[in-house]
Amino acid sequence: MAAPDAPSGPDVTSDSARAALAARTAPAALAELDRRVVGCGACPRLVEWREEVARTKRAAFADWTYWGRPVPGFGPSDARLLIVGLAPAAHGGNRTGRMFTGDRSGDVLYQALYDVGLASQPTSVSAGDGLELCGVRVTSPVHCAPPANKPTPGERDTCRPWLVQELRLLRPTLRAVVVLGAFGWQAALPAFAEAGWTVPRPRPAFAHGTRVPLAGPDDGPGLDLFGCFHVSQRNTFTGRLTPGMLRDVLHSAARAAGLAGTAGDIGAT
Repeated sequence: MAAPDAPSGPDVTSDSARAALAARTAPAALAELDRRVVGCGACPRLVEWREEVARTKRAAFADWTYWGRPVPGFGPSDARLLIVGLAPAAHGGNRTGRMFTGDRSGDVLYQALYDVGLASQPTSVSAGDGLELCGVRVTSPVHCAPPANKPTPGERDTCRPWLVQELRLLRPTLRAVVVLGAFGWQAALPAFAEAGWTVPRPRPAFAHGTRVPLAGPDDGPGLDLFGCFHVSQRNTFTGRLTPGMLRDVLHSAARAAGLAGTAGDIGAT
């Protein structure tokens, strides 16, 4: 699958681009940002890999037309809770076009979100399956599937402007963030700083269950940053991350975001 006509990289850092987004309503601005993400072609290695995977496919998905492009964030524009992963999976998000959709990591994540009352259903199999998130958005610091699930530091940094602008657009309502894994943590901290929040110095280290308050810009509301082991098969199959551990972090983050009691029984486990 060939990539669509696209700019060479993120175009959200200029004053004019930011002003154009700011002039839109929040849903329209986020939709426009997502459209620009999908058209990005800034990282040649990632472009080549995502398109090669989309052409060759996995045998189990031979009848699928793979997405094969950058995968935008998923969830409402007024989200109070953000979940930050790593990058789309080659035969998950790169196939379906939606974050954490169509792979086993997504099976674990969306089941947990459903268990704590933040998702309308426990499964996420395709972009048209009817899944809705309640007060939650899911994104990643790298929007293209990388070889061996390992983006380079340069690819991470090239993709950062997308995350920074997404954070800026979510800032009026965003009150808590769950970061999955050390890579996402390292990528997210400078993005939060660039988007206006105050990140402590020295920068806090990643750990499962850690909670770090970030002061907001211009005396505005801050947010609570939570660390959680990634929902990778390596972690979930070995028991390093159990469903109960994931639910506990999501439950704490939902309460910090002010979502408790707004989407069913958030305390249910």
